[in-house]
Amino acid sequence: MVSTPVRWLGKNVSTLLLAFILALIVWVSAVTAADPNQERTYQVQIEIMGQDTGIDVIGELPDHMLMTLYAPRSVLDQLTREGGALRAWIDLSGLEPGARIIPVQYQMPPDTRPVRIVDINPKSVEVISEMLISKTIQIQTDVQGEPALGYQAGFPNWSDHEVVISGRSSLIEQVANVAAVLDISGANHDIEMALTLLPQDADGKRVSDITLIPDKVTVTQSITLRGGYRNMVVKVITIGQVANGYRQTNISVSPPNVMVFSADPALINQLPGYIETELLNLTNIVDDIETLLSLNLPEGVSIIGDPNVLVQVGVATIEGSITVSRNVEIIGILPELTANASPESVEVIIYGPIPTLETLTDLDVRVVIDLTGLELGVYQLQPEVIILPDRIRLHVISPETVEITIVGSDILTPTPSPTPEE
Repeated sequence: MVSTPVRWLGKNVSTLLLAFILALIVWVSAVTAADPNQERTYQVQIEIMGQDTGIDVIGELPDHMLMTLYAPRSVLDQLTREGGALRAWIDLSGLEPGARIIPVQYQMPPDTRPVRIVDINPKSVEVISEMLISKTIQIQTDVQGEPALGYQAGFPNWSDHEVVISGRSSLIEQVANVAAVLDISGANHDIEMALTLLPQDADGKRVSDITLIPDKVTVTQSITLRGGYRNMVVKVITIGQVANGYRQTNISVSPPNVMVFSADPALINQLPGYIETELLNLTNIVDDIETLLSLNLPEGVSIIGDPNVLVQVGVATIEGSITVSRNVEIIGILPELTANASPESVEVIIYGPIPTLETLTDLDVRVVIDLTGLELGVYQLQPEVIILPDRIRLHVISPETVEITIVGSDILTPTPSPTPEE
């Protein structure tokens, strides 16, 4: 006979199961309400792993992935606080040249539960790679242009004759030569300089993204005079002196050097190192000079190029200063008024070319006060100094102001006494 508790359990098992399910639902609801599920997207840095140093990846690989997760807020907050909890990487181990689709791998902390991955972007990437190769080739050196007239170029000396080029195989195959070009156009002295090496394809176009060792080459190029030629300084020969009161400020010649030639090299070597011009007469010169002069060449010597040189001579006046006394002139006063100046004269210090200062007249320097519009009264006014010669300039006036008294004409004009009758 079945005991009473067993019979009771058998009769109420469904009720107990329903109660358990309801309790579970209540618990889940309570937990969910306190820690609701959310969806959140994380930006995860992508690591590149296992890349062979002999392989070059063409183009740029993505540097991050977007991982969207669905989980309780507390779990998501924990992942946010732990910055490196989520990892992503691309494994390039064993990568062969060509194009490949490689998955982006990821990892979450094993104790992160419960979490559902909603989306990952990108899930994979296309990787295009090439082999990196090196190659040693001869440097193609070239000297272009011609040195200055009368000069000749010797044999250049290059520091290197080979270069190692490295890069992707497709680019290395494009390199037809590596060039070093020295331009000696117009050179009149030895040259020593470093030239950048230029990798070129068959059409002479530069091939980029190539590494060169060395990337520069040093060249030494000798430039010497040809036999019978000589580069000589031009010396200007003058006579006389500029006018009194003037000074010579400079003298220049263009070109400052000329190339001379003689069929007899010994004759060239005997020259003193300079060539004189014909005489330039500076007697009583008062202004700048610009003129062409011919060169005095020894017999058997000729000039390469223009036989004349341009000579420029600068001439300036010698300046000085003088002090002159001038009466104050009053202008602009009404006819019915009269004005007195105190003091009646002022001292004026002027400066300029001495020859002009020595020939000044009273009319060349005047001191004027304009009373236009002024009425009766006493005024302190600054005179105007009028200087006619252009090159004469005012330095100072003393005193700087003058007292002007304006009165009626009848006040200053004495009344004549009556003549006694005889």
